Formats: sequence, structure tokens, C-alpha cells
Amino acid sequence: MAADEVAERPDREHRPSPIDSHVGSRVRLRRTLLGMSQEKLGEALGLTFQQVQKYERGVNRIGASRLFDLARVLDVPISFFFDDMPDSLGGNGGSGRRSFGFAETQEGFEDDTLHRRETLELVRAYYRITDASVRKRVFDLIKSLAPTE
Repeated sequence: MAADEVAERPDREHRPSPIDSHVGSRVRLRRTLLGMSQEKLGEALGLTFQQVQKYERGVNRIGASRLFDLARVLDVPISFFFDDMPDSLGGNGGSGRRSFGFAETQEGFEDDTLHRRETLELVRAYYRITDASVRKRVFDLIKSLAPTE
């Protein structure tokens, strides 16, 4: 290990990596959108809610197998956790299209929109629709009502 790496190490141990913080915030976002508590997520993963809190804050790094488990429990592709990552952290970097879970790209989609109460209530109500064909029709209706650019 080089001397400059040793010098950097103490700081790194006390501050979460920006990438770990981003991934953790995406875990929190999806959990919240599903109306799931930290305790319920922890139970599904065999963790305590305190461990879930540390993941969500980026204090604890999420390993590959745990990320796989989170994607399964939260019903998202693994790429979801890296969506909307700032270019400065290795995000899109101008490489073109990114996957958002739908066929078309989501241009101009602000992360603040996802944190509004109205958005959370809408998503929770949407996922309470148990019939997949009805849910699809609601989705298509909402898309048809939105202005096209």
C-alpha cells in the first residue's frame, strides 16, 4: 500500500462514499415508494432495521449479494440503484440512453418529484391494485393524459 493511500484511509473510514450514499438513497426511495418500513425490509433480508438504516445512509457498503437480495425484495432491477447517479460519480457520463425500467427514457425527470407526498400516495395506490391488467390500463391512462413533448 502506498503512503498516500494510508494517509487517505482514516478519512474514508469516517465518511460514506458518495456512491454508497447514492445507492443507499435509492434503497430508501424504493422502500418508501412501496410503503415498506425499515423493519419490514430488514425482516425480508434477515437484518435489523439499524442495519437497513446504515445501508440507506451509505455508512455500510452494500455488497453484491446483498444488492441482489435488495433488488429481489424491492422488485427492481439492480441497475435501479445506480439510476440518476451524478456524472461526477460515474453516472451516465454522456454515454447515451440509460435504463429506467420502462421502454422509453425519462428525460427531465426530477428526483424531487419522487419525494412528494402526492407521488408516494399515487405509487402506493397503484401498487395496491392487485389485478395486473387493471394496473396496466391505469398506467396507460395516465400516460395518455400527460402532454407529449
